[in-house]
Formats: sequence, C-alpha cells, structure tokens
Amino acid sequence: MWRRQYGADVLAAGQPGRLARQRPGQREVPQVEAEPGLVVEDAEGRFCGAVVAWEKGAVTLEDRHGRRRVFPLAPGAFLLDGQPVTLVRAEAARSAPTRTASARTASGSVAPPARRAQVARASRIYVEGRHDAELVEKIWGDDLRDVGVVVEYLEGIDDLPAIVAAFSPAPGRRLGVLVDHLVDRSKESRIAAGVRSPDVLIAGHPFIDIWAAVRPAAVGISRWPDVPPGQPWKEGVLRAIGWPPDVPAAWQAILRSVTSYADLEPELLGRVEELIDFVTAPGSD
Repeated sequence: MWRRQYGADVLAAGQPGRLARQRPGQREVPQVEAEPGLVVEDAEGRFCGAVVAWEKGAVTLEDRHGRRRVFPLAPGAFLLDGQPVTLVRAEAARSAPTRTASARTASGSVAPPARRAQVARASRIYVEGRHDAELVEKIWGDDLRDVGVVVEYLEGIDDLPAIVAAFSPAPGRRLGVLVDHLVDRSKESRIAAGVRSPDVLIAGHPFIDIWAAVRPAAVGISRWPDVPPGQPWKEGVLRAIGWPPDVPAAWQAILRSVTSYADLEPELLGRVEELIDFVTAPGSD
C-alpha cells in the first residue's frame, strides 16, 4: 500500500501538542479549503481522517475505521501530507495563500506518482463472488495496481481447500482469501479451517453478504433488513426495502453509492487491508 509517514509536529513549541504563535519571518501557514473527503491529520498526530462535517469553529473528521472526532479550528491545527495547514471554509480561502491537497485513492491512501504499469505478482487475492471483486476494485483498485496484485473471484468457497491446493502457495507465491460471513460455527468457518498453510491467509467479515458491508446510509436506508433463514438473502432484502426485484440492477445502484472507504463498514476495511499487507509483505514475491 502507498502510505506516507508523518513527521513530528513542526508547530510544537516546548510542550507536545501545544501550537506556537507565528514568529516574525516565519513562513505563513497555508490555508486549505475543508472540502468533504479531504484527508488530514490533527497536529498532534493522533487522528487522521476525512472531512465529513463543518460547523462554526469546528470540523468533524472520520477515519477509515468509521470513528469520528470533532476538532476545534485553529491556525496550523492540522497536517496535510505532513505539513501544517489551516482549514477554512471554501469561500474563505479564495484570497489567501493555498496549497493543493494530494490526490487520494478511494481507500484513503496517498495516490502514488504516475508510473508505468507494474508486472503482476505471483501472489493473489481471491474473493467469493463478482460483487465482492467489483467492490474491492472500486475502493482498492488503484492501490492494488500500484503493487501489482491481481484479485480473482471464485463464485463460492465450497471447494476452497482444493482451490488453494491447485494454487500451490509458497513463500514467493502467497494467497489471501476474503470470505463472507466468517463467524464462529458457520459453514464458512468450517471450510476455512480445512486450509492450513503459512503462505495462505483467510480473512473474513461477519456480514452474510458483501452488500451488507456497505453502510446503510450510503444507499439511503436506515439498516439492512433481516431476512428469514432459508430465503435468498438478496431477494429478501429487495422485498423488505421496496426495491424492484432485479438483483443486478440493485447491485449497480449500491456500487454507485460507494465513493470511498468511508462508505464501507470497518469490519470489511480492516480485512482487505490485512490481505493486501499479507500478499505484499517483504519476501512474498
């Protein structure tokens, strides 16, 4: 993954977390428009997140795990790409010195500089179905292309042990598998237990279907409805929320509603990041 390590708080004066007044001759801290989705870090380096709300004298940030914090506005109170900035309303920044925010991928990572396409690694990430693959591509596609990782879908994991054996995992050929509904005593957990290899990582989220890993608010509902056991889950969801009984069209509407990691549940975010780290670890290729 493309990540940026932030340095120490350059505005700290004597005590950690204290903001210093600007001294004569000191370079003016640039102002940055606090547009929704802008990712910044607080000056103490304790919280990094995207701007999701603005109110008088404060801004709300949400990190990639869905946690939100409200921060008071002050000159130089935030870091953007490791440099101090002052967040201001968009209209207030027109006549002040500004800087352009670094481009971000949908996963929240700093977008890498343009370069030639990477040769695909021998290591792979497998996901259960097409919808899983399309969602991973939409949020992590740029990151995966940057590190040369290919994602393939399986159309189910009933034959997972045989699929893993056919892949022939090895230290330079790692395999990560994303599994839906990987909870205790589930069919999925029993299947996953049959795979044993130090070069395979099976990570799963608790949702019965990848649709439910999308935050309900992103698709305009209050919650994903419960579907009685024995009924097709997707069709049951569409009936409960009053959508037309067209699963492909419904999925495309859900997928369009997802624009960044902030639209996904943290239980999915963490597992995908874990798989990417596993297949790109030093010595894995």
